[in-house]
Amino acid sequence: MRSIAAKAVVPVAVAVTGFVVVCCILLYSFIKGDMLNSAIQREVNLAGIIVKSTRYAMLHDDRESLRNIISNIGEQGEVEHSRIFNHSGLIVYSSDPEEVNQLVDKKNAGCVGCHEKEVPATNLGPMEQARRFANEKGHHVVAITAPIYNEPSCSTAECHFHPANLKVLGTLDIGLSAEPLRATLATLAWRMVVFCLMVLVLTVGGVCALLRRNILLPITNLVAYANAATRGNTDAPPPGGIDEIEMLGKSLQSLALRLEKKDRELETLRGRSGEPTPPRPTPPDTFAD
Repeated sequence: MRSIAAKAVVPVAVAVTGFVVVCCILLYSFIKGDMLNSAIQREVNLAGIIVKSTRYAMLHDDRESLRNIISNIGEQGEVEHSRIFNHSGLIVYSSDPEEVNQLVDKKNAGCVGCHEKEVPATNLGPMEQARRFANEKGHHVVAITAPIYNEPSCSTAECHFHPANLKVLGTLDIGLSAEPLRATLATLAWRMVVFCLMVLVLTVGGVCALLRRNILLPITNLVAYANAATRGNTDAPPPGGIDEIEMLGKSLQSLALRLEKKDRELETLRGRSGEPTPPRPTPPDTFAD
């Protein structure tokens, strides 16, 4: 770490690596959030379509049609469960016949959003209706609880009667498998890792190549020229490539020439006085590092 190459390359590599890693993590988190929100919005739209599709059967109290609709929905590949329970929490229709006539726990993830207060909430946003969990089979599920509101046609229907002051008649609970989304996110994560490594290799490699070509090699040439000049070899031209390096080289050349001139003058003076000329000491490689 004492060399200029290490001090120039290592901090740049560390800074670029940290910047690229942080950016990739942030980008992945943003994409993950967008994909999850998009999946939830699609499921909310699907729940709305199902509620509207069952409206006619509900108005005519066609329980067999409702049972078939919920059962057929539950037979789809990515549907983990589908059920309708009334305002009391009793499951009336379900794709799993064993759940019928069972009470739903109002403290679970799908109900606590509305029932966390003494007065249940009647309106929730799309993100508040959604929940993610692993079911008893170990499958990851994204579920939506869509309220079935009491419309004027419901409270005035001839087949059955709902009080007009009852805002929510029941709830549709549908859960879709989150495995396709998890697989997509896993593929995205691996691609982000590969992309991050490619950016790091190209960026750090390019920066190192530019530093070596524009900074490190001229400095190495300047060190070699300085060592040669201190030994009296001033015939070679000073290194160029960068204005500052070239200026330092010319300054070293000027100093070496002046030192050589002074040495000749001293030798001339000693020759006139008859004193022996001492050998010129070889300067150490002070610029080797």
